[in-house]
Amino acid sequence: MTNKEEVRPIYSELQGCLSQAPPGKGKNGVSREVSDDIVNHFNHLIDELKNVSNKDYNRFELRTGGFTTSSTYRTKLSGLISRLHGQYFSDEVAPVLSGMPSTIITQTQQQSQLLQVQMLLDFQDRITEKINQLEEGDKKREFLEKVKGALASVRDYAGLIALYVTTAQEFGLTIDELLGLFR
Repeated sequence: MTNKEEVRPIYSELQGCLSQAPPGKGKNGVSREVSDDIVNHFNHLIDELKNVSNKDYNRFELRTGGFTTSSTYRTKLSGLISRLHGQYFSDEVAPVLSGMPSTIITQTQQQSQLLQVQMLLDFQDRITEKINQLEEGDKKREFLEKVKGALASVRDYAGLIALYVTTAQEFGLTIDELLGLFR
């Protein structure tokens, strides 16, 4: 049985090739041609895969010396990647075969999380500033101390608002009093 770690570098390279493959048709609607260099590289990866796996992947090979469209190249490449995923990597998340949008999604999620963390830190700083302005025993100060202590459990803006409102209700603070805290 083939070790999937022997196949992984080829699998990853094939995904990289797909992410850089030109679209099937140009702006004028005409099929794009893939160069023989790209076709040769793809066929070389198939040969390497056959040597590592002792399996036949000839049906994915492309002919050289002729006209190979980008659509044909992308179809064969996507098919081979899907086949390898099914054979060796089915226990992993399937690759996105239309480029690399999963990278964009991950970056967007990370940026959103960083923004939320920054928002919570800013809010915590404002609370600390306000606490220092209020006297001991003041119910607004106690309210702010309780909110500050619970900020670690907040995951998003909605959670922050919910914490703020429910804690205010516990302390009997009115909307005007809440708004006045941060004016």
